[in-house]
Amino acid sequence: MKTWSHRRLAAAGTAGALLVGTVAMPSPARAEPGGGDVTVTVEIDEITEPGVLAMSIAGDSVTLSEDGSTLLVRQFVGGLPTVTVTDTRRPDEVPEQAAWAVLGSATDFVGRDGQAPIGAGHLGWKPRLIDGGDTGLVSEGEEVVTVLDEPTQPGNNSGLVDQELLVSTFDSRTVAGAAYSVDADLFLRTPADVAAGAYTSTLTLSLFE
Repeated sequence: MKTWSHRRLAAAGTAGALLVGTVAMPSPARAEPGGGDVTVTVEIDEITEPGVLAMSIAGDSVTLSEDGSTLLVRQFVGGLPTVTVTDTRRPDEVPEQAAWAVLGSATDFVGRDGQAPIGAGHLGWKPRLIDGGDTGLVSEGEEVVTVLDEPTQPGNNSGLVDQELLVSTFDSRTVAGAAYSVDADLFLRTPADVAAGAYTSTLTLSLFE
């Protein structure tokens, strides 16, 4: 009887302890409703295309006409279509110490009806600057005369066989942002006994920097 009572008391004490422990546990927290804003910003730069250095030619053909022939030499003359060099770059887009130039060279004149060709050395030119800007740094090339001529400058009686200077500048950065134009007198000089007929040559102009 006493042993049972002790067990009941012990069991009651344990139950009481469990009850006290249960009552002491905190209630779960509840989230409060709410909200917030996030500001999103972006800076978009203006699109700017880089400038370019380019060349254009006002025409794609020239017909030479006989003028100024002598008993020993026949001469045929014409004008090179205007060549324009346009540089739309800003100075900071141009490499330091850069320089540009337009060079020209011709092929032999080929006869349409099988005549013997006339060498490119028989074609010469005299460049003429039309608009060189205000800096004085753009200039035309020297005259190149033909193989039938005495040189007017040392070694310039070669004709347009190799790349000859039409127009150039030694300071691309200073002359950037403008356009410059040049043309040239063309002259073909042949022996008086040249075969009659139509001939064709290609004069190639190239811009380099």
